[in-house]
Amino acid sequence: MNPKITQQHHSKPAYIYIRQSTLAQVRHHHESTERQYALKDKALALGWPETAIRTLDRDLGQSGAQMAGREDFKTLVADVSMGQVGAVFALEVSRLARSNLDWHRLLELCALTHTLVIDADGCYDPGDFNDGLLLGLKGTMAQAELHFLRGRLQGGKLNKAQKGELRFPLPVGLCYDDQGRIVLDPDDEVRGAVQLAFRLFRETGSAYGVVKRFAEDGLRFPRRAYGGAWAGQIIWGQLSHERVRGLIKNPSYAGVYVFGRYQYRKHITPQGDVRTHMKAVPKAQWRVHLPEHHEGYITPDEFEQNQVRLARNRTNGEGNMLNGAAREGLALLQGLLVCGCCGRAITVRYQGNGGIYPVYVCNWRRREGLATRDCMSVRSNLLDAAISDAVINALRPAELELALTALKELEQRDQAIMRQWHMRIERAEYEAALAERRYQECDPANRLVAGTLERRWNDALLRVESIRTEAAQFQSQKARVVTAEQRAQILALACDLPRLWGAPTTAAKERKRMLRLLIRDITVEKLSGQRQFVLHVRWQGGVCTDITVNLPRPRPEAIRYPAETVEQVRQAARSMSDPQIVARFNQAGLRSPYGKPFTLAMIKWVRFRYGIAPACLTRPDELTVQQLASRLQVSTYVVYYWIDRRIVEARKIDGRGAWWITLDATKEHQLQNWIRNSGHLQP
Repeated sequence: MNPKITQQHHSKPAYIYIRQSTLAQVRHHHESTERQYALKDKALALGWPETAIRTLDRDLGQSGAQMAGREDFKTLVADVSMGQVGAVFALEVSRLARSNLDWHRLLELCALTHTLVIDADGCYDPGDFNDGLLLGLKGTMAQAELHFLRGRLQGGKLNKAQKGELRFPLPVGLCYDDQGRIVLDPDDEVRGAVQLAFRLFRETGSAYGVVKRFAEDGLRFPRRAYGGAWAGQIIWGQLSHERVRGLIKNPSYAGVYVFGRYQYRKHITPQGDVRTHMKAVPKAQWRVHLPEHHEGYITPDEFEQNQVRLARNRTNGEGNMLNGAAREGLALLQGLLVCGCCGRAITVRYQGNGGIYPVYVCNWRRREGLATRDCMSVRSNLLDAAISDAVINALRPAELELALTALKELEQRDQAIMRQWHMRIERAEYEAALAERRYQECDPANRLVAGTLERRWNDALLRVESIRTEAAQFQSQKARVVTAEQRAQILALACDLPRLWGAPTTAAKERKRMLRLLIRDITVEKLSGQRQFVLHVRWQGGVCTDITVNLPRPRPEAIRYPAETVEQVRQAARSMSDPQIVARFNQAGLRSPYGKPFTLAMIKWVRFRYGIAPACLTRPDELTVQQLASRLQVSTYVVYYWIDRRIVEARKIDGRGAWWITLDATKEHQLQNWIRNSGHLQP
């Protein structure tokens, strides 16, 4: 009996901790596991009864590098801390922990609670200085051993990877041949699906665009299963956005052998646990990069272009000044404009009722508190029209060639989609034929087997008919079969590029994608003191051109009558009445600032606004109603009575305004006699 083991230790249970690092070791290395279970016999020999021995074996297949995932080790530490354990049995120190943090924490708890640590070499009391020092050295060696093992394994993997011989799971569309070389998948349907995904990414310019097209056309995408009963088999299903991103960002499709794209990093959770996560490594830090290692689906140049396009499609702007894919908004220059004042990207704001009027705005300096007003703000249609004209002029010499190329690309894409449907039908027919052969080869008398195989055969036949129906519906509704007449019409329309550009059927998103193919960016400069913008266009080929855009006048100035019109009214008012001025202006084809013919109210407003007196159209011998009433010493009602009864001759200028009365000496003498002889009128 070891003198370190006392009755106090025997009064508490003994814990036997069993662990293997991986499940493969559990399955194949049985001797180590058996030796650890045999520690129970050692505990019995040291005086612990069988009922006081507890075996902790739930951590089989868990690494000892950290505590996370090791539930039995957590239980052991908790029970030791509460003084409920007499001794901890382990085959060796590395079974308990390969981390100095976890190991020394356990030793400190064992020392505080007088718990023994027993391994194959002896019995140790962590509270004793010599035993504690020895256990600490053993823990350090266990952690160092893990480092050496990992270093040797990683060194071997790196050496093999540098020769391009390290095998790892390949993405769908690639596989290993009998000699271990990476080749394209021999399955035509799998290759066609991968090729179609890259083709659609070139056309749509975004990962979501590829997903949308696959969903609209009813296409499936393959996925290779890893592990389990379906390991190595191809499973067909819907294409997701994450899978498209993985497809575009994987250099293996460009024929490049890469090792070290990802690294495992550790972090501490809010709960205090140490977790390991995988993080992408920048391309410059890839440990192995072997171009032209195998046949790929795209070229390395196209792979780099795809990475740039994905980066520009990001909406958070990290790493990009200009970002965002072509979207459905009406602003054609979205994502292309740079402010000539602050150098930031110009954003789009939609204003008006329903937000249908796009405006280009640069408000970065104001948002950051560096200025009190925006750098610039301009309606999108002003800049869009200028850039559209420049693009049309640039493309005009190559209209026919572009039309033929676009039509050919459209036909090839539709043919690729139909090939996917045909190969899907062929696969379903093969599975149906295979189910039929299996049914024919079974014993008809064995109904337990024959019934199941017959049901599978019927299901396969129904699946074939269903796929054929879906393919026929797609071909009748979405597939484009261009006839000779339709081809001629398309080419005729394509030759008229301005008409095609402005056609209602041409979506704003398609116009934006065309602009991005030709233009890299546009720097917008606002000329101080002038209502002009200068667009510095940088084309994809490197050529730079400047386009000047004149801004319309402000609304108050736009609806103000020009000085020439005011002067014409002033000259005409000297000898003409307002209706005569209206007739003269309209006959001459003059228009108001609103673009409408002149009216009497407009002429009167001009005279009132600019103080233009009306023409003096009265004769010297004419009198007003008040003047005549004062001369004859009667009321104005009497004068109006005379006018109404046509006793006096009166007129209104242009049929409106005040009455003007013509009175000669004879008529005046007659009226005076009438007043004297009247019984109602008293002079």
